[in-house]
Amino acid sequence: MDLHAFLTKAVSLRFEIAAVILFGIGFMNLMLRHNLIKKIVAFNVMDSSVFLFLASQGYIDGRIAPIAREGIVGAEHYVNPIPAGLVLTGIVVSVSVSAFFLALVQRLYKHYHTVDFDEIMIMAKKKVD
Repeated sequence: MDLHAFLTKAVSLRFEIAAVILFGIGFMNLMLRHNLIKKIVAFNVMDSSVFLFLASQGYIDGRIAPIAREGIVGAEHYVNPIPAGLVLTGIVVSVSVSAFFLALVQRLYKHYHTVDFDEIMIMAKKKVD
C-alpha cells in the first residue's frame, strides 16, 4: 500500500481513529492515575470516544436525516437513526454514572480527607484490622 492510498484511507476513517485514540488515552489515565477525580474524567473521555465511534458508524455520506419527506419513500435514502438513539441514551446514562461517582468521591473525601485511591485503601485496611 503506497502512502497516498494509506492517507486516503486514514482520512476516510478519521472519526474511528480519533475514537480509538481517545479511548486509549482515557483507559490509560483510568489505570494509571490515583486521583479519583482524574479517574472520573478519564472514564468520561472513554464514554465520549464510544459515542464518537457510534455516531461515526451511523453516518452514511450522501444520505439525509430520517425525517419523512414527500417523494422519498425508500429507507436507502436515510441515515440509520439507531446509532443516534444509542448515543443519546448513552449520554444520559453517562451523566448519571458520573454524578453518582462524584457523589461517592465527595463522601469518601469527607470521611478520609483525600481523593487518592491508594491512600483511601490503606486507611480502609487499617480500620478493618
